[in-house]
Amino acid sequence: MKLLSMAALLLFTLFSLSSSMDDDAMSIISYDATHTTTTASNWRTDDEVNAIYESWLAEHAKTYNAIGEKDRRFQIFKDNLRYIDGHNAGDHSYKLGLNKFADLTNEEYRSTYTGVKTIDAKRKMQPKVKSDRYKLRSGEALPEAVDWREKGAVTAVKDQGSCGSCWAFSTTGSVEGISQIVTGDLISVSEQELVDCDTSYNQGCNGGLMDYAFQFIIKNGGIDTEEDYPYTGRDGKCDTYRKNAKVVTIDGYEDVPVNDESALQKAAANQPIAVAIEAGGRDFQFYTSGIFTGQCGTALDHGVLVVGYGSENGKDYWIVKNSWGAAWGESGYLKMERNIKENVGKCGIAMEASYAVKTGQNPPNPGPSPPSPVSPETVCDEYSTCPEGTTCCCIYEYYGYCFAWGCCPLEGASCCEDHYSCCPHDYPICDVRRGTCSKVTWMFTFYGKSKKRIQQEQPVGNEGDTEDSSDTDKGEEEQCLKMRIEMEFLRRGRRKIQSDDTFVLSDT
Repeated sequence: MKLLSMAALLLFTLFSLSSSMDDDAMSIISYDATHTTTTASNWRTDDEVNAIYESWLAEHAKTYNAIGEKDRRFQIFKDNLRYIDGHNAGDHSYKLGLNKFADLTNEEYRSTYTGVKTIDAKRKMQPKVKSDRYKLRSGEALPEAVDWREKGAVTAVKDQGSCGSCWAFSTTGSVEGISQIVTGDLISVSEQELVDCDTSYNQGCNGGLMDYAFQFIIKNGGIDTEEDYPYTGRDGKCDTYRKNAKVVTIDGYEDVPVNDESALQKAAANQPIAVAIEAGGRDFQFYTSGIFTGQCGTALDHGVLVVGYGSENGKDYWIVKNSWGAAWGESGYLKMERNIKENVGKCGIAMEASYAVKTGQNPPNPGPSPPSPVSPETVCDEYSTCPEGTTCCCIYEYYGYCFAWGCCPLEGASCCEDHYSCCPHDYPICDVRRGTCSKVTWMFTFYGKSKKRIQQEQPVGNEGDTEDSSDTDKGEEEQCLKMRIEMEFLRRGRRKIQSDDTFVLSDT
């Protein structure tokens, strides 16, 4: 009986405690650290997401050919949409949206659309042109707001496409701006000329630096117009005719004092400024509007253009022109937080700022460049030809007659007896069994379908033979090592046969 009484007392006590907690406590709430206001149970249904996805595909003219690729991209799209919804439900000064990057992972976006990829490696060797021109002096006042778009010094937003050429667009924006300020004429200049021709240090679609591009324009004596040398969005051969059309010139370039937002503000008050930022974050990927205050570091990976600054609701910002088309951000532009605590600026915007210097007029416009001359082809036989600077090699021979030709992209090359490989004229001896091209002292491994890696062998012969090798020979060796040899199969009637039969000379 005593046990029953104690049990009843315990149950009553627990009930009383539970009742008293009802007014002062509640159950623990689960949350998603990434999507603060969405859970699996209350977020959009798959049907709803799929409808949004199909609409987005139509808007951006997206198609996928690989089996299962559309479904895989849907899952990526769905994850990105969830992230965007979660951000927009929060209290932020900027919004995210479904732009052309919505079917890309952040890794894919970063590897494809950022382009100052060599900046960390080259910063050490980059020739700085230091200047105090825009150092803010004590007591010096600056305008509260500047927008070079309103002053006619900014061309329309451009689109670099899936080429890492942002450095070229950042450079041309600065050149276009100072040229308009000095001459009164706004001329859109050629990013493609920089991609194709500025290759001493910059790497075309694989990235580059604005300072090197300024150097190229100065050394070249100017740059052609975009109309005359239009953008293609891929690496191409330098068009020397158009490269010599020097329509817009600059006298020099200088760097804004580093890690100094006040100096950058003074610079931007005087002309558009080329800057590098870290743009690889997910928020930057899907930025749509507002003042960007998202997380970012100083691993500079994207070149853009500062075209002004201002303030909104007590928050200062930079006006940044991007090169991802007018559908990204605010019609191609970004408002980026200004005057933060870190002296490097938001996303490192004050770390690598530079600008073109110009004092005089542009030369008289020479008009459109003449078309580049058509390169003469190498004649293989009555029906087949190869491009200029290549060698015709027979790949299918029968009783002394050649029925199919391949083009070895080496002039005066030796065609190997396997009807598949070729060797440079300075290394004319084909050893198909060993897979080498050789002369007396040096040998290079070539390869066909197996695509083995190149091996540079030790000199063959005595020590004296090695010492007799000229610097020119070694330079040619290096050139040969970097060449990609593609055998293009031709049938009679000059029809090219699609083929995977490619072999490569490479030093990597």
